[in-house]
Amino acid sequence: MATIALTLEEIEELSREVLHFNGCDDLNTDALVRTIVTAERDGSASHGLFRLPGYVASLRSGKVNGKARPSVDNKLKAVVKVHGDNGYAPIAIETGVPVLAAAAKLLGVAVMTMTNTYHFAALWPEVEALAEEGLIGLACVCTQPFVAPAGGTEALFGTNPIAFAWPRPGKMPVVVDMATAAMAHGEIQVAAREGEVVPTGTGLDAQGRETTDPGEILKGVLLPFGGYKGSAIALMVELLAAGAVGDCFSFEGEALDNGDGGPTVGGEFMLAISPEMLAGSDWAEHCEILLERYEAIEGARLPGLRRHNNRQSTAPRQINADLVERIKALNA
Repeated sequence: MATIALTLEEIEELSREVLHFNGCDDLNTDALVRTIVTAERDGSASHGLFRLPGYVASLRSGKVNGKARPSVDNKLKAVVKVHGDNGYAPIAIETGVPVLAAAAKLLGVAVMTMTNTYHFAALWPEVEALAEEGLIGLACVCTQPFVAPAGGTEALFGTNPIAFAWPRPGKMPVVVDMATAAMAHGEIQVAAREGEVVPTGTGLDAQGRETTDPGEILKGVLLPFGGYKGSAIALMVELLAAGAVGDCFSFEGEALDNGDGGPTVGGEFMLAISPEMLAGSDWAEHCEILLERYEAIEGARLPGLRRHNNRQSTAPRQINADLVERIKALNA
């Protein structure tokens, strides 16, 4: 695999130039660029520059509004409703999360629903933003159907990621971000591009046969992690991120899509909780007992630590050379 070394500043500049050229205004470009650079900074190749051609495809087709101005309804103080104005999710998240955090700090618990958006990124940035405010954060989103329920061979669920963040005053938060599929769809795409194989149990080919070839899985279906347990969690995500917020289930979003290669329309569910208001002022000290015991176990690693370690590096990131050339061509 040929790669090109790009600094985070160069990644930012390239992303900004391409998004501006293809119809994003300054506010939407800024939010998307932060999302892309954050992913590359933290070592998530499947959610950084890799997503940029998809962002551009949906801007060019007119499916996504590159000048979106999300609106917030907070009439019910514990409920924050964000209408995404048919734009990409990052600007809607940046608009709504501060309101959600303020509500949770006031009331102890608050929820945020996000509708009419296109989510194409990782989930950890929004829950980590809540943890930085001293809050517990939970988020989930359903996406284009790539995943068959356990026992089936027909795609019904998206990869339906779920993210959770736990604040640790004075330390990096614990951050979980995981697909309910055996692998994230973007990771399958990257594995196919690099000619790699994936673990047994990741997915089925178009004939419903188990395969470790990611290219064949892309023609077939992914499987949920953990069999019926992962399938049940994927169903829970569909109900929370679509049913509870009033937006599309994965299969409904696909039915409305124009097939331009970008994300499908849908919603997001977020929950913010004040641990101090629920557990009292010593909540952090109490929970550190568990977390420090976890860290003391040889070979154990707290969720999110790899990403946090990656972000400390100021070295250039190695980016697939063909991807970089493809992105540069998007300015034509």
